[in-house]
Amino acid sequence: MCGIFGYFNFLIERDRRFILDTLVNGLSRLEYRGYDSAGLAVDGDSEKEALIIKQVGKVAALKKLVDEQEIDFSKPFISHCGMAHTRWATHGQPSPTNSHPHRSDPNNEFTIVHNGIITNYKEIKTLLEKKGITFETETDTECVAKLTKYIYDSQKENNITFTALVKAVAKELEGSFAFIFKSVHYPNEIIATRRGSPLLVGVKTAQKLKVDFVDVEFGNPTTETEAASAKESNSFLSPTGASHPHLQRSQSRAFLSEDGLPQPIEFFLASDASAIIEHTKRVLYLEDDDIAHVAEGELHVHRLRREDGDSSTRSIQTLEMELAEIMKGAFDHFMQKEIYEQPESVVNTMRGRVNFENHKVTLGGLRGYLPIIRRARRIMFVACGTSYHSCLATRSIFEELTEIPGQTELASDFLDRRTPIFRDDVCVFVSQSGETADTILAMRYCLERGAVCVGITNTVGSSISRETHCGVHINAGPEIGVASTKAYTSQYIALVMMALQLSEDRNSVTGRRQEIIDGLYRLPGHIKEVLAEDANLQTLAKDTLSKERSLLLMGRGYQNATCLEGALKIKEISYMHSEGILAGELKHGPLALVDENMPVILIMTKDSLYPKVQSALQQVTARKGQPIIICNSSDDSLIKDYKTIRVPQTVDCLQGLINIIPLQILSYHLAILQGVNVDFPRNLAKSVTVE
Repeated sequence: MCGIFGYFNFLIERDRRFILDTLVNGLSRLEYRGYDSAGLAVDGDSEKEALIIKQVGKVAALKKLVDEQEIDFSKPFISHCGMAHTRWATHGQPSPTNSHPHRSDPNNEFTIVHNGIITNYKEIKTLLEKKGITFETETDTECVAKLTKYIYDSQKENNITFTALVKAVAKELEGSFAFIFKSVHYPNEIIATRRGSPLLVGVKTAQKLKVDFVDVEFGNPTTETEAASAKESNSFLSPTGASHPHLQRSQSRAFLSEDGLPQPIEFFLASDASAIIEHTKRVLYLEDDDIAHVAEGELHVHRLRREDGDSSTRSIQTLEMELAEIMKGAFDHFMQKEIYEQPESVVNTMRGRVNFENHKVTLGGLRGYLPIIRRARRIMFVACGTSYHSCLATRSIFEELTEIPGQTELASDFLDRRTPIFRDDVCVFVSQSGETADTILAMRYCLERGAVCVGITNTVGSSISRETHCGVHINAGPEIGVASTKAYTSQYIALVMMALQLSEDRNSVTGRRQEIIDGLYRLPGHIKEVLAEDANLQTLAKDTLSKERSLLLMGRGYQNATCLEGALKIKEISYMHSEGILAGELKHGPLALVDENMPVILIMTKDSLYPKVQSALQQVTARKGQPIIICNSSDDSLIKDYKTIRVPQTVDCLQGLINIIPLQILSYHLAILQGVNVDFPRNLAKSVTVE
């Protein structure tokens, strides 16, 4: 859950000020991934010197420290590589020492930045300490830097290449990671590798690339005996463990100019495309166990190990997003901007997929697997946090339209239980980033057991979008605020569209399908009506809720998920304790919390369960509760007698899409009133890439 950014220029003169500003600005785009501390590493005044600058706090604090450095900012570099990192602490409290980049020794021979967790770092640290190596931080990452130097020192007489060195290091590591390596021993070279954490490479050239892919270079032992020997002894504990591998060396065809010589080029490495888009739209997504080596203006991709089905190329793709999409514009915070983008984001999710005239839904990403999914014994929805709530909100309509049993699972619990999975199961994995660690591990668990795996994600090129059999991109646009808002509504719609397409062969639900599609058509207008109530919601937050310490949200049926998601938004953004309660369970314990001092938000929009929620309202008021009711604008009886939040009425299975908007707005205003950082809540980061 950290942000990584790297910059490499070749045959393009850049001064140190430009390089430092590029690194710092890149980090500012990634700050939602971690904001405990930040740091960067660039070349000093000679190739054998690395300059590391680190600071606790947000990227602005690092920028201030950089500006205070007594260095030559005007020093030019024809070729240079630098890297930067913004941290979300896992091992060791935020401090300048624990911040990245980490170094191998006081001379900064090797510097690295890391996203993820090394699970066997204690074993590596113990072994290196026995070799007399001392440590200066509490982090798992420092072990990797020390290990890199240890292997280099044991192999430097063999003229080990940077790629072979990193390959030897990566083979010793367990856990999830994305790394960038830089070394004074390999000037103007940079290595990136990943396993379980996202990393992509942006490419910027004056001329068009010759081809839009990069060849993957595999290890190539010359004999079966040599291959077996390499497999058995490939450890840094073995004297031959990190020897020079037999690589199929080739020029990187994409980066040659017309005369066959390397051309001026810039490379940008990042955890997320949002940090690269202002520089280039041409990107290459690294896959697990890829090792990307950038040197002399070329990018080479090597594989840590070769497996059946490995692709022999990595395609260079064109990003569709625009810089304006990741800028706040006229809004004070990204969260506020993303709440107000929902009338457009829900349209983008449906664009080209829903034919409102013919009442037909077409999800191209599922086309080849529809017959298999329709024959499934059960559909399992696996996700975390907000994504889990979108699954919970749509499970009922899935079961109604398809008559296939649905099951919602929290990814972490799913793995802890080692849930039985069968070949006739369909497993749907939902993640905004497509890189959520628990969800990815659950996906791989299901793939191993032969289930059909479907991905629902907002990020093209993410691990979930690449590794699932089929899926749907929700097309909500970049979501920068840590608290997910527009991604929730777009995931909700994507899942509803999936249910609609799966049920199109069932004549018995034709009327119901048409009703839902008509509701989708009216949805953007309904969301705009709720957004127009912002001022009233701000008043409610200020006058009624801002001084409270706890809040209960109650609902039933489709609105249970709305309560859970609304409570999550309030607690993660405003730090106010809030709890979503299934109204049907009120008598079984939660009712003990209700009195005249406990604020309660009750969702009572009209559907088939309306009489049962009326019973919950009577139970709350009988105990002197003063509920705030989310109700339909036409419900005069409630509007007359209670404090209300009025919303338009729509189809029951889509009502949760409208009801969640006022709760998102309330959470935003409660956070503002508490004076907390809305976009960067404490202890949280956007993309949870560790377990």
